[in-house]
Amino acid sequence: MSERFTKEASAGPASPPSSASVVDLVPELSAWDAFVSRSNPGSYLQTSAWAEVKAPNGWTPLRFMGSTIAAPGSAAAEASGTGGGAGAAAGANVGGANVGGESAFGVQLLIRRPRMFPWAFAYAPRGPVLERWDAATLEGFTAGLREAVRGSGTRVSHVRIEPEIELNGPVDTDGEFRHALRHSGWRTGTPIQPPRTRQVDLTPDETVLWGELRKKWRQYVNKARKGEVRVVDAGVERLPEFYSIYRETARRAGFVIRTYESYLGVWQAFARLGMARLLIAEGSDGVGMATLFLLRVGNRVVEPYGGMTEAGAESRANYLLKWEAMRTSKEQGAVSYDMWGISHEGIEQFKTGFGGREIKYVGAWDLVLDPAGRLAFDSAQVAQDRIGAWRHGIRKVRGRPHSPAEEKAEEKAEEKTEEKAE
Repeated sequence: MSERFTKEASAGPASPPSSASVVDLVPELSAWDAFVSRSNPGSYLQTSAWAEVKAPNGWTPLRFMGSTIAAPGSAAAEASGTGGGAGAAAGANVGGANVGGESAFGVQLLIRRPRMFPWAFAYAPRGPVLERWDAATLEGFTAGLREAVRGSGTRVSHVRIEPEIELNGPVDTDGEFRHALRHSGWRTGTPIQPPRTRQVDLTPDETVLWGELRKKWRQYVNKARKGEVRVVDAGVERLPEFYSIYRETARRAGFVIRTYESYLGVWQAFARLGMARLLIAEGSDGVGMATLFLLRVGNRVVEPYGGMTEAGAESRANYLLKWEAMRTSKEQGAVSYDMWGISHEGIEQFKTGFGGREIKYVGAWDLVLDPAGRLAFDSAQVAQDRIGAWRHGIRKVRGRPHSPAEEKAEEKAEEKTEEKAE
């Protein structure tokens, strides 16, 4: 049975509160996934399928959906348009619905307690999901989150979110969204997901998309075609071949991948919902030379995994594969193609040649519920990353945890920025 409550959320000491009504602490999976799919942005990492993938590793999902209504005359209402002020247009819903008034929000948290730790860590990869990315909705979401975690019966040190909001983009103009995060009690954290990516808008005609490829890239695509390379949609029967190519790529490029069973789990969870697609570029002999594992949420396609063999690089099969992935995604109704991260200069140059634009995100943010627990967790995470990197011969690891002194310095910098803006 669903649990319901109403929580008052204040947009600031001088503002009337907003009413944050969490309507469902245990939403139906179909309702939750539909909410994620119609959101903008909506990530596969916030779907129930991803929670299913992470369950064998000890992660337990906690989901809730709610809504917020900014009180008339509040600063949040003015920003979202419910107060009728000059800022009404600035808070328009990114998803294109419900401008002003009630705004929905939700999140899928993955919670796990590391061994030997009294605290658990709650993480919302590429979350939360907000119908409108403004201060009022964020305040309501944060209030609902605190209540949901408190009622979960689990001792949580901190909650980490990584919203897919562009740094200094339309939602974060002059750091507006980051200011709202700080005012709601969030503090910068250490990113887990790629901090930047490259996205291609698939709405133009195919001829326009083709023209946005660099001239050399179009030549490479044509070279692969002339070399009798073809791209095929594959099923689970060729997943071992995907893994072999991906593992070869990882060894050559120096990054760590998971076991075959992990990717089989991803395929099974998402393919069952019609959200997974495996593409393989093969030669005339039918042997795979390059591969992409695509996931789709709503009208957006993401390519989280992919690789090529040495033969694929020589034949330029990877260029044809990428183009066909974009072209056929558009054919199937997608309007956005996300290349999912830019890890190093070589990858950046390759992806840039296919058009689109680079997007840098606002990063990870923590809601600290137990400072000692958060510090202990981050310190242990850095040590674990270094050990894992050493085992695999990789030098670059995740950044240092944020110390209290660093957080205070960041807060002062934010305050100075706000003073200048005012």
